[in-house]
Amino acid sequence: MASYLLASLRSASARFSSRLQTRSFILATAVIGNGFSTTQVHFMSTGTKSDEPVIRRSANYEPPKWSYDFVQSLRNPYMGESYAKRIEKLKGDVKVMLKKGVNMDPFRQLELVDTMQRLGVSYHFEEEIKEILSKIYNNYRKKQESLYAAALQFRLLRQHGYNIPADIFSNFRDEKGDFKSHLGDDCKGILALYEAAHLLGEGESYIFHETRHFSTEYLKNYVLKHNNDSEYLSTLVNHALELPLHWRMLRLEARWFIDAYEKAPDMNPLLLEFAKLDFNYVQAIHQQDLKYASRWWGETGLGREKMNFARDRIVQNLLWTVGMIFEPQFGYCRRMFVKVNALVTIIDDAYDVYGTLDELELFTDAVDRWGEVTVEHLPDYMKPIFHTLYTSVNEMAFDALEERGVDITSNLKNEWANLCKYYLIEAKWFSSGYTPTFQEYMDVAWLTVAGPIMMTHAYGLIANPATKETMEFFDQYSDLIRWCSIILRYANDLGTSSNELWRGDNPKAIQCYMREAGVSEGEACEHIQDLIVATWMKVNKYRVENPQLSNIYMGIPMNMARMALCWYQHGDGHAIQDNTKDRVASLLFQPIPLAPL
Repeated sequence: MASYLLASLRSASARFSSRLQTRSFILATAVIGNGFSTTQVHFMSTGTKSDEPVIRRSANYEPPKWSYDFVQSLRNPYMGESYAKRIEKLKGDVKVMLKKGVNMDPFRQLELVDTMQRLGVSYHFEEEIKEILSKIYNNYRKKQESLYAAALQFRLLRQHGYNIPADIFSNFRDEKGDFKSHLGDDCKGILALYEAAHLLGEGESYIFHETRHFSTEYLKNYVLKHNNDSEYLSTLVNHALELPLHWRMLRLEARWFIDAYEKAPDMNPLLLEFAKLDFNYVQAIHQQDLKYASRWWGETGLGREKMNFARDRIVQNLLWTVGMIFEPQFGYCRRMFVKVNALVTIIDDAYDVYGTLDELELFTDAVDRWGEVTVEHLPDYMKPIFHTLYTSVNEMAFDALEERGVDITSNLKNEWANLCKYYLIEAKWFSSGYTPTFQEYMDVAWLTVAGPIMMTHAYGLIANPATKETMEFFDQYSDLIRWCSIILRYANDLGTSSNELWRGDNPKAIQCYMREAGVSEGEACEHIQDLIVATWMKVNKYRVENPQLSNIYMGIPMNMARMALCWYQHGDGHAIQDNTKDRVASLLFQPIPLAPL
């Protein structure tokens, strides 16, 4: 177990115990609204039951929108032989285009790489793109005549771990340090500047805030005054103002940009056809992953029919895995990931909604002991949950040992044990009516959001070989993983706190900060949004300071943060399915219309 986590766990427990007064509390009574309800539950602060009967809370989660039969009925022709041949032909043509691009003007090379990334096909050409970007970086010149070229160069090189300095933009400022007035005629360049600003790192805050303010105000005015000048450019501007490109979920961006790129004045028909076919092919792979996950979930017996207190969301759990690692070759990782996500969801709901403190302490102890013999004292509803957790994790660890020669069993079981211990701290906060300080809350909440446990499984599943050093890297909770988990927690709280409070859950980051700082809910939300920006800047700095880490190792935690911003952008995308149903459908169920081959 990582020393950092142990120290954090002990610290959180000590702070809670020191402030907890021994008394009984009657929890939220007959709160009904917005689809959620809670009923009376009586606990002692010590965790023992009173003589009153336990009436369990219920969040009244709606049943899954997509049934088992629907998932198993999915059919997709894009894995057929004719499409496979066409994809390979187009892939070869694009590779030739990239090889020729090595001798192109650097600006045109950058545009090509950017377009391929946004279309979602750059994963096919990592070596070719690395060669192009490495050559551009080695020939980097500070002075650039074009703001668009400078900003595009900065964003792409920073994204790929090249520490290009921010003074690349100095040529576009006047003697006072303000951006030059003539830039007002260059919307394309200022849009590129806006996107580039989100790659600035910690220590560059002044540049970031100044640049973002300048570019954001310009782009908002452009939309108001020039919306009809260029339909394609206006579409890109509106899209960027909603969420910057660096923060977007990769597959959702690809699906959106394929449609947008079709209207681009310089659209490349070869790239567009390849992107459409490849998207449909990858979607077909994800559908196979979903069918596997749906069958597994049905076999566990943990669905809504028997566990009606929990969110039955196997489709959404699969989409989370797509958001984190979509490439076709990582199918095994996605299939195991969805098991982890599903288990996290049902265990989280047991701690948050359904279980009594006595039961939760028994479950925490069972996971800590990690043996099926420990389940005999668990209540009946917890036994299949523990059994599924125990067998699934052990099977993953066995696969890692057999395939890659490293035993990660202790890493995985320790993470699950500690996750449950942190869940238990939150359950005790709730049962006592205790509101932690903002820092107390975050010391626990960045772990209970389950980012670290997802990363433990990820590194164990994809590392090849899964060296001891690889797992030790994670076991120390690298800053990258902690910061991406914090972004996940902030996004989660912004999207879910109102509904969770309505059903009688713990205060979240927003409420903890409101109480501590004496501010309104709106001010607290703005503060959390500012913290998301600041945390992303830590991630950006980490990226360029650790260029030796592969794009996969860097990408999975960063994609987790991106997925969170997507998933909770319009509210609670996990509990309230209508908030995300269109995105789910576009990525998993609806291929891009194409003429048959």
